[in-house]
Amino acid sequence: MKLTIFAALLSVASAFVTPSAERSTTALAAERRDFLAAAAATVAFAAPLAANAVRDYENIQYLGGGEIVDVNNANIRVYLKMPGLYPTVAGKIASNGPYKSVGDLYAIKGLSGAEKDLIKKYESRFVAKEPSADYVVDRINNGLYR
Repeated sequence: MKLTIFAALLSVASAFVTPSAERSTTALAAERRDFLAAAAATVAFAAPLAANAVRDYENIQYLGGGEIVDVNNANIRVYLKMPGLYPTVAGKIASNGPYKSVGDLYAIKGLSGAEKDLIKKYESRFVAKEPSADYVVDRINNGLYR
């Protein structure tokens, strides 16, 4: 990475060198060609390095596309699939995480007995995965409106 940055800086710096008066136009053309070749090589070398980002979340199936829901990362709208949970119980689940286990849901302050019964009813459809910053930030409001 340092080599790439150094090569890029060197190629940019060489663009600002003042040409001498005795150089011919073919020498300038060759110099431009060398500069463009070095810049293209730098870009071609740096492009594969940028593609190493993590793009696929391993627990994507628990974010609402299936029957099982991750209580730490899933958006509040996922609970629409479970009658009785949305919006009250779902809001409490989404705003009181993260949870180490599904059993931690019963420790949410302010849950009534009926709300705990609803959680118990759907408990087999919940899982508590490690919170991911990419998804935790959108648990309550992901910007989708009716």
